[in-house]
Amino acid sequence: MESFHFAPEYELPRWPFQPPPELRSGQVVRHPIVIAGAGPAGLTLACDLAQRGVRAVLLDEDDTVGVRGASSRGICYAQKSLEIFERLGIYRRIADKGITWSFGRTFSGEEEVYNFNLKTDSVSAQPPFINLQQFYLEWFLVDRVLELGLTDLRWKNRVARIHPGDDGVRIEVETPAGCYAIDAGHLIDATGANSAIRTQLGLDAHTSRSTDRWCISDVRFKKPLPVERWTWVDAPFNEGRAVWQHLMADGVWRIDYQMPEDCDTAHISKPEVAGARLREQLGPGVEFEFVWIGPYGYRDHLLDRFRHGRVFFIGDSAHVVSPFGARGGNSGIQDAANLGWKLALVMQGQAGDALLDTYDAERRPAAAQNLQVTSRTARFLAPRSPAEHTLRRAVVALAARHPFARALVNTGRMSVANDYPAARHLPAGGYTLQNLPLRWSDGSPTTPMQLLADGTKCLGLWFAPARAQAEAAAELTASLPLQLVAVGGESGLPTLKPDETLARHLGIESPGSFCLVRPDAYRAALLSEPTPAAIAAALRTALAQDT
Repeated sequence: MESFHFAPEYELPRWPFQPPPELRSGQVVRHPIVIAGAGPAGLTLACDLAQRGVRAVLLDEDDTVGVRGASSRGICYAQKSLEIFERLGIYRRIADKGITWSFGRTFSGEEEVYNFNLKTDSVSAQPPFINLQQFYLEWFLVDRVLELGLTDLRWKNRVARIHPGDDGVRIEVETPAGCYAIDAGHLIDATGANSAIRTQLGLDAHTSRSTDRWCISDVRFKKPLPVERWTWVDAPFNEGRAVWQHLMADGVWRIDYQMPEDCDTAHISKPEVAGARLREQLGPGVEFEFVWIGPYGYRDHLLDRFRHGRVFFIGDSAHVVSPFGARGGNSGIQDAANLGWKLALVMQGQAGDALLDTYDAERRPAAAQNLQVTSRTARFLAPRSPAEHTLRRAVVALAARHPFARALVNTGRMSVANDYPAARHLPAGGYTLQNLPLRWSDGSPTTPMQLLADGTKCLGLWFAPARAQAEAAAELTASLPLQLVAVGGESGLPTLKPDETLARHLGIESPGSFCLVRPDAYRAALLSEPTPAAIAAALRTALAQDT
């Protein structure tokens, strides 16, 4: 029997359990915000709140990051998430450690049917994607949370039971040193797909499980492969089934192989079986070492509501989608960024409870859209009927010769920032502002994320305002969470150089126009006649203060 070499396991950081004050005193202490779960969503929220000067308690039942061992889990971080991490101060570490990519190729059999470059429509300072093992991302977030110093991060603290009330939530917590209870003004459940909190509340997540089966091989090769995302719809080296191929940090490749629905998951994960697949794909002489091998099947679910009184659900506790297009983890990160600034303004007394309702109004439609998109990909990659098989064969055949058909080859619509539907607080809907490079009037560089990094304020981008109007607006909004920035002109406001790309990106058509950007970098309003009163009214609307 041939032998297979596995790379040494990663030495993941561990943080010590420390008995919390409530355990020593026996008293029940009330905390304004408690987050359960230190995965990507929970850590992003804790980091976001701390960046805004807001304290929180973060409970996690483990004492390390990722999963035990060296499995990659989530790996693709999309531009919107990377922009969030830029504002939170960890983007540089992610970029330095991870693999930046924007180019992908899709094959049918031996033939390339089309390719794409995600940079084509991007104006952001961040790339379309960076690949990085999930445990690194969590590690960097923990380091940043500890650096900011406002989060009480409690390891080996498991939420055992909750008791929701009208003005808060009583939380029972288990630790290695015993049990204790705390009260939370707001509890955010970021404990993941198997949330015990969701189960305890009896919430139907409408779970469905796919019979589609896959096997991940995390592999390090002696000879490097092209740094591109390669996808096979029907790989000849995988019995006509799909394959994904991605590079991650540390020279580790993640290769996902679609398996037969009735496969033996233990058998397909054996090193000798996984090794045979690699040699079938890359030739009998390929030299490699395994980092991790593991089977998985898809599931999806979607809560009817993401807010239940004082309990909020973010990330996989609220929604799970198939991993096609990296719409799962990125959506959880963006849940956190959506909720963070709203909680901060409420905690700071600058907004009311109605603003928190907009979290569900925005992020649930985003999750529903991601579920619809990934479900369509799943049906394309694993057709369920003869008609679906026929359609896929026709699309793939046409795509090699006709550009119009290439958009129909669905191997995963890559994650993008979801638009938000029109609502009372968002009359025209919400659209993300990319983090494009800008310059102040003195030539020094900045970006929207830098403009939004300090405190919790909306950003008012005013294109060549009149000085009198700008002064009147500054006086009227001085006590509101708004920073006014001029783009060109001589208004006396902090002024950016005129930028055609920014104007086009925001939909600005004439001088004097005004764009209100929320703290999460979503466009909230566009005013063609921005009087001081109109600006103040638009801000109140965006903060749900007129509901």
